[in-house]
Formats: sequence, structure tokens, C-alpha cells
Amino acid sequence: MLKAIIVEDMPEAVQLLISDIQTYCKEIQIIGTASSVVNAAKLLRQEIPDIIFLDISLTDGTGFDLLEIFPDLKANIIFTTAHEEFALRAFRYSATDYLLKPIDAELLQKAIEKVKNRKYSMTPSIEILKETINHPNTLPSRISLSTSEKIHIVTIADIIRCESDGNNTWFSLHSGEKVYVTKTLKYFEDILTQHHFIRVHQSHLVNFNYLLEFSKRDGGFLRLKNGHEIPVSVRKKAEVLLMLDKLG
Repeated sequence: MLKAIIVEDMPEAVQLLISDIQTYCKEIQIIGTASSVVNAAKLLRQEIPDIIFLDISLTDGTGFDLLEIFPDLKANIIFTTAHEEFALRAFRYSATDYLLKPIDAELLQKAIEKVKNRKYSMTPSIEILKETINHPNTLPSRISLSTSEKIHIVTIADIIRCESDGNNTWFSLHSGEKVYVTKTLKYFEDILTQHHFIRVHQSHLVNFNYLLEFSKRDGGFLRLKNGHEIPVSVRKKAEVLLMLDKLG
């Protein structure tokens, strides 16, 4: 059995989550609940959970305040939030585990399965989440890339391009490193478009700051500053040429 605590300031949300866990996640034992940072801190001094369901907004602070009180906490964190628009961007940049309230039972099961299989700390990703939420009007400069082995905290400006590999994505970085992430290229396109990335092909997302030239040879391709040559689809050719013209 995995031990879990729920930190949530809405009593009805606590009861719904307990009910869902008892119904769909029988391997989870709820060993306590808390409605505030103070009460959660008292609980964590008495109990050692495997999982914490942690609401971001609490009556006397935030979930991050609790994590600062216990910087060496070993428990897996699954954040919960009712603020979809507010939270989605932050969670996408940070790659942390989260559930939107009201919580969907299938997504609850998937979140628990992920934390059961994880072999590394999510602390770096939680730092990205905190930064993004605390500065909602600032475009994040870093992104958390979660692989099967570790968390990579990457400066977005250092990403040269992303390439689709089925439902997975390869990241090529300025350092020469490549990172393989089990999320689709479309997922990252939605995040990185704001950072001057453009989908030039079904399989390729490119950081425009690394473009060198466009060649009409072989149907058209981009040559990047690192020497990579990336095909350009017919329907994207006009958009790419327009952006190149703006760059001068």
C-alpha cells in the first residue's frame, strides 16, 4: 500500500478525492488530511507519506510554502487546482504532475501510476512551476523536459529544434545534447510558438533564431546555424519565407 495525505482547503473536494481514491485506486491508503499550510506541516511532522495531493492555493498560503518548510521531502507531489487557465501554462512548462478539479477518475489513476514508476526527484520541475505561477505576466525562459531517467531544465533559447518521433519528441540543444521526451511535437508546439518557434514540417519545429538560409533545392529546406538541414512543407513555405524576409 502507498500512503497518501491530502492538503486541500475545500471540504467537499477532500471528500470527493477520498471517494475516488477508495473506488479507483485501492492501492492508496489515505493517512491524513489538512486544510492549511500550518496543519499540513504538523501532519508531515507525524507522518511520512509516499504521495501528497497538494492544492496550490490554501487559506494561509500556497502549496509551495509547505514545500519550503520541508525542502528534503521525499514524497511524490500531485498538485491539484481549480484554476485551469491560470495553471495550464505553468504545468506545461514545468512537466509536473497535476489534476484539475473536479478531478477525473481516469486522470487520477494515470497520475498515480506515473509517480509509482518514477525513479527520480521532481524538485527541479517544481521550481519551474513556482517561478511560472509567481510571474504570470512574464514568458518563462526555461522549460522542464522529463525523460525516463531524469529531469532536464533547459533554457528555451538554447533549443535549436524539435523533431517528432511518433508520439515522442527529440530536442536538439545548442550544446549538442539531444533529449528524448515522451510527449508529442504538437504538445511542445503549443508552448514554444510564443518563443519564435515555427512548425515548418509535420515532423519539425524550429527555433527561428537559429535559421541561416532557405534553399529551394530538393523541394525546399532550411539550413540552420549548426549545419542541420530541415525540410519545409509546401504549405509552410510562404510563411517561412515571410519570416526570413523580416529577419533581413
